[in-house]
Amino acid sequence: MRTDLKFGAIALVLAAASGCRQDMHDQPKYIPLRYSSFFADARSERPLVPGTVARGHLDEDALLYTGKGPDGKPSNLFPFPVTKDVIKRGQQRFDIYCTPCHDRTGYGLGMVVRRGYRHPPSYHTDQARALANGFIFDVITNGFGAMPDYAAQIPVRDRWAIVAYVRALQLSQHASVKDLTAEDRARLPQTGTAPVPAKGGGK
Repeated sequence: MRTDLKFGAIALVLAAASGCRQDMHDQPKYIPLRYSSFFADARSERPLVPGTVARGHLDEDALLYTGKGPDGKPSNLFPFPVTKDVIKRGQQRFDIYCTPCHDRTGYGLGMVVRRGYRHPPSYHTDQARALANGFIFDVITNGFGAMPDYAAQIPVRDRWAIVAYVRALQLSQHASVKDLTAEDRARLPQTGTAPVPAKGGGK
């Protein structure tokens, strides 16, 4: 190949490459939050259209997402039926996120508390039992005092499941014989006697 043709081909390739690179460097775009002389407010970022809702965040059910009723106060209602599966789910989530401070029974003697973290209030006081379900949900969502919020870690329905499980814990430590059915009361041991086994039970 002739030397002049060889150099010409190389020059053509280099020119093409540099032209492509120049196009990639000078793209017609705005870098986020840069000044703009095109818009009247001098901002390149455009505000959202009024009424815009992010996908998956419509959140029309106020009770479900805020724990509050139509009056804006914490509601004692649950936004969906509380079943055994819901309580079991709440127990699982509670054991993961809540027991480090509140311990497994809700007295506030979790492992981090035993190592110097601030002692949370017990669930088993008259004041705690009187709290509205929506208030407990709001505390999980937004935090309260030394307790941080858990909105990012725990989905909305799981927060309600935890509330249901907290109620189960409270009942477990404050149950009365009057809360039992007649059949269960009959199985309770009398002073100095052994428990009566349930029908179909073991020895």
